[in-house]
Amino acid sequence: MKIRVLIAAALAASGFSHAAQAQSLAELAAYSGPDREQKLLAGAKKEGELSIYTSAQSDDMGALVKAFETKYPGIKVTMWRSSSEKVLQRAVQEARANRNTMDVAETNGPELEAMHREKIVQKMTSPYLKDLIPQAVLPHGEWTGTRLNVFVQAYNTKAVKKEELPKKWEDLADPKWKGKLGIEQEDSDWLAGQYAEMGPQKAEQVFKDIVAKAGISVRKGHTLLTQLVASGEIPLALTVYNYKAEQLKNKGAPIDWFTIGPAIARPNGIAVSNKAPHPHAAVLFYDFEISPEGQGVLAKRDFVPTSKKVDTPLNKIPMKFVDSRVQLDEFQKWEKLYADIFTKAR
Repeated sequence: MKIRVLIAAALAASGFSHAAQAQSLAELAAYSGPDREQKLLAGAKKEGELSIYTSAQSDDMGALVKAFETKYPGIKVTMWRSSSEKVLQRAVQEARANRNTMDVAETNGPELEAMHREKIVQKMTSPYLKDLIPQAVLPHGEWTGTRLNVFVQAYNTKAVKKEELPKKWEDLADPKWKGKLGIEQEDSDWLAGQYAEMGPQKAEQVFKDIVAKAGISVRKGHTLLTQLVASGEIPLALTVYNYKAEQLKNKGAPIDWFTIGPAIARPNGIAVSNKAPHPHAAVLFYDFEISPEGQGVLAKRDFVPTSKKVDTPLNKIPMKFVDSRVQLDEFQKWEKLYADIFTKAR
C-alpha cells in the first residue's frame, strides 16, 4: 500500500487514554541529567521487553539488537519485520485502534515522516544528537536519521570490465548496454534527486533515452536487485544501496559499486511511539542506536552511519541528499514520473 493511501487513514485526535504514560515518556525523552542512562536502564530492566517494527534485513537489525541485549542484559527485544510501507500501515492502524504494541519504529525516512504527521511518535532529545550530521536531525525531533541509504550503481565484475563503466548517464543509452541494465521498482526519491542534480529537462531526456535504446529490467527490492547483479543476471544496476553491494563484495561475490555523479542519499531512521508500552527501554534503545557504539555496529554491517564520530569509507563519496519531508509531499508526482519513465515504457 502506498504512502498516500496510508496517510488517508489518519488517526483520530481523541481517544488517548494513556495521559499518565505519555507524560512519563515525554519526561524520559526530554531528560538530560547526567544519570540519564542509569535512569533509563533501571526502568527498562523492570519493563524487561522492547518491541521494534523495522524494514531492515533481519540479520542487519539483529546485529544491532544483539549488541543492545549484550550491553543491557535482562531486556528482551522482539522484532517485527516487513516492508517500510507495511511498517507504517501497521503502526498507524494499531495506534488508531489504541492497540499499543510498538515501542520503536526503525525504517525509511518518508514513512517516519508520515508517522510524525499522524502524531504517533514522540519528540526526542539525546546527548548523542550533537554527533550526527545535520541531515539526520529533523526540526520537529520526532524521528532521527540513523543510517543513510546511498543510491549507487553496481556491476558484476565478471560481466563488465571496470574500464567499460559509464562516466556519465548518457553513456548508458549506447545499444551495447541492451539487456544488461536493471533498476529497482520504486526508487522515485532517487529520481527526484537526479532531477535536482541534472535539471528536469536533461534528466527526463537522459533516462528516457536509456530505456528506449538499451532497455531496463525493473525488479522489486534492493536486496534482490543487488543479488541479481552478483549472480550476473543483471550485469549493471542503476539503483542499489552501497552498503548491500559492499556486504556481498566482502563475502567474495563478483560485485562492485561506483557512482555516476554525486550519489543520491536519504536517511533511514528511528522513532519512538508516543504510546510505547515500554518507554524506558524504547528511549534507551534510541540512545543506543545513535550513540557511537550503536553507530559502530551499523558501520560493521557496512551501513553508512549518520554519526560524525564513526568513520567509514562508504561515506567518502560526493552525496546529494533528498529531503524525506519534500519526498512525502511530492510522492504522487515522483511515483508517476518514475513509472512513466521506467515501468510503463518497457
